[in-house]
Amino acid sequence: MEIAVLSHRRPDQVAPAMGTLRRMAAEAGATLRFDPLEAEKHGVGPGEEGVVLDASPGTPDLCVVLGGDGTILAALRRYAGTGTPVFAVNFGEVGFLATVDPDRLEDGLSRALQGDFERLALPALLVRLDGSEQRAINDVSFHRRQGLRVAYVSYAIGDDEIGRVRCDGLVVATPAGSTGYNLANGGPVMAWGVEGYVVSFIAPHSLTARTLVVAPSDVLTVANRSAEEPADVTVDGRVTCELAPGEAVDLRFVDGQAVLAQLPGASFYHRLREKFGRLAF
Repeated sequence: MEIAVLSHRRPDQVAPAMGTLRRMAAEAGATLRFDPLEAEKHGVGPGEEGVVLDASPGTPDLCVVLGGDGTILAALRRYAGTGTPVFAVNFGEVGFLATVDPDRLEDGLSRALQGDFERLALPALLVRLDGSEQRAINDVSFHRRQGLRVAYVSYAIGDDEIGRVRCDGLVVATPAGSTGYNLANGGPVMAWGVEGYVVSFIAPHSLTARTLVVAPSDVLTVANRSAEEPADVTVDGRVTCELAPGEAVDLRFVDGQAVLAQLPGASFYHRLREKFGRLAF
């Protein structure tokens, strides 16, 4: 069994967990794959038993993540389209995508090494930016540039423009991403398994702006209608490029792009309650 390892940027915080992972992998006869950045973070050198240093993502049997949702999203994007499941131990703030919490580390890693988990296929949003097609597992957002005037964006389905809004930004989210930036904007929570995606607004300067749930087969076009101001484009929380005045991009929903590991019997609704509390009392 070959396992890729990905961790967040604070290696000291996950060092004990990394030691446990290396020990348990050795006992199970599994090989751990580290890219150069991960190897440097954790002091892993060439020639160590049970370790492969490889800059190529490849197609390992499993990816184990020690980190928060940002690191988990990076792993899901890295192995999108390969079928490699991502099994994550939460070392972040919320960890909505995590498989287990640190207090269940050994039990969780034991399950991971035995393949004792369910595979949940997650969709993505495909968007072409700077000449390359990128996948967003959570969301693509368009933001006003810091220090400049509010953004002015339009959104359309095919030839039908739905509206134009002056706002601080616009967020397009998958069901997995609906509990992130979209939820903070007052957008709807979409259960995992729902086919479609949602458009919501960051501080709209309008009394009529409303969120929109888009059908999975419909292509959404977002355009920057400002005469002068660019907008920053963010993919899963990473600023990727800018949308110049007059420019537009298309976004489309594609199912089954990434695979998230979850414990048998776990559900979206259980995660929702545990991470955000009960919705009503």
